[in-house]
Amino acid sequence: MNKRHLFWIIPTVLILILISSIYGFNNSAVTKLEQVKTSLSNVESSYQRRSDVISGLVNTVKGVANFEQEVLTEVVQARASAGQTNIDLNNLNSSNINEFTQAQQALSGALSRLLVTVERYPELKATQNFLEFQSQLEGTENRINVERNRYNEAVNTYNTHIKIFPNAIYARWLGFGEEFERFTSSEGSQNAPEIDFD
Repeated sequence: MNKRHLFWIIPTVLILILISSIYGFNNSAVTKLEQVKTSLSNVESSYQRRSDVISGLVNTVKGVANFEQEVLTEVVQARASAGQTNIDLNNLNSSNINEFTQAQQALSGALSRLLVTVERYPELKATQNFLEFQSQLEGTENRINVERNRYNEAVNTYNTHIKIFPNAIYARWLGFGEEFERFTSSEGSQNAPEIDFD
């Protein structure tokens, strides 16, 4: 092999290595992005389940005479607003996710006020329907937490993947540059009211 052939072989090999590296990055980035989308869909599904449970809870509470109408109205309006706020998985960005999170946090706040108000109605707390919805709501809140944690793990994997070298360069070239935000606890959540159903 003469020097002339070597002159062409080395750049060709380097170009093939670069193309292979970019190809590998692209495939793994797409896979990790799809995991983020799936995790976010599971979060949305869990929130939808909560919305369904809240609907039954509100109907149960409506049946109690003299229950504070303002509290019920707030929950119904927050539920409607949260139901209208969806995330377009094909157009994921921090703004969409923040809007969705804020709507869900507003619903959580209204629901907390409803449950605190229920404390003044022992006859309601003793009904079988209320106890069933309370149990379903508790399970759903746990499911939401699990799905949010899974989403955060998927986001962490994706964000790390697009930030390490040389992936950060490839990410900019191929349009994978935007990091996703993780779900965090809402402001003041550490001071959430204690609710005792017994």
